Amino acid sequence: MQPIDIDIAGRNAETFPGLQIWGWEIALYLFLGGLTAGLLILSGLAHRKTMGGAGHGLGRAKGWLGPVLAPVVLSLGMGALFLDLEHKLHMWRFYTTFQATSPMSWGAWILALVYPASLVFAWAGWSEFGPAGKPLVTGLEFPFRRLLGTVNVVLGVALGVYTGILLGAFGARPLWNSPVLGPLFLASGLSGAAALLMLLEPDAELKHGLSKLDGRLLGVEALVLGLYFLALATGGQAQREAAGLFFGGAYTAVFWIGVMFLGMVVPLLLEKWQQAGRAQVTVIPQVLVLLGGAALRAVLVLAGQASRWEVSL
Repeated sequence: MQPIDIDIAGRNAETFPGLQIWGWEIALYLFLGGLTAGLLILSGLAHRKTMGGAGHGLGRAKGWLGPVLAPVVLSLGMGALFLDLEHKLHMWRFYTTFQATSPMSWGAWILALVYPASLVFAWAGWSEFGPAGKPLVTGLEFPFRRLLGTVNVVLGVALGVYTGILLGAFGARPLWNSPVLGPLFLASGLSGAAALLMLLEPDAELKHGLSKLDGRLLGVEALVLGLYFLALATGGQAQREAAGLFFGGAYTAVFWIGVMFLGMVVPLLLEKWQQAGRAQVTVIPQVLVLLGGAALRAVLVLAGQASRWEVSL
């Protein structure tokens, strides 16, 4: 009997044998969206703990560079998403309605809230901690900076989880059809943001604190990944076959070498050795974490489209 995909998968062996419509644009959008979420959360939490003044432990990275970079990074991600749109002139239609059961509708409105909140947060961070000589913002104490930090933490969590739910809501792809993708992408986004803030922070003590935080976040990410694969391995035949793509299948090498080993294990070991003084301090761990986060999205986007539900007729 010839196995074919069931109807909800949108393809079958005779009329539409392949479904590979998402490429690097979506993977880059998911990565940059998660990175933005991480920047908003980590910077927002830091701003909530301080009342003001440059000497209160925020540092340059979380004080103003993180908030300023968040809307920039998100704009780059939205640019990648725009490139993927088939009907680019119709993107405004997302904002003529709200569909409670549509992840894309939720995402559109979350982005509509994140953009202005992140821009005002960037202004607030720059106004107190930014470099001198900038008109309009330098030297001005923003009265609602801590409240803005709280708002951006909440919106950052929503954005980070949404990047995983966007894939998880697609029931036609068994690899994506998991509620674990939301927490996984959130943890990965936080880890990437911690790595990026480390690259931007000149203060050795604050950099050390970010390094310890990044190590814990990498551990959380690895734990959630384990739960994700456990759910797939204990699911139905389609889920087990989807997990097999990473255990002897076409994506085994790139996942275990590119994502797990180079993107998580090596940075974690290097950061531990640097903290203990057993290795020279370099930017290699942070760069690997960022590349590993991008590789994770790329692998899941491509492998998800290769996974399928099948029945024998």
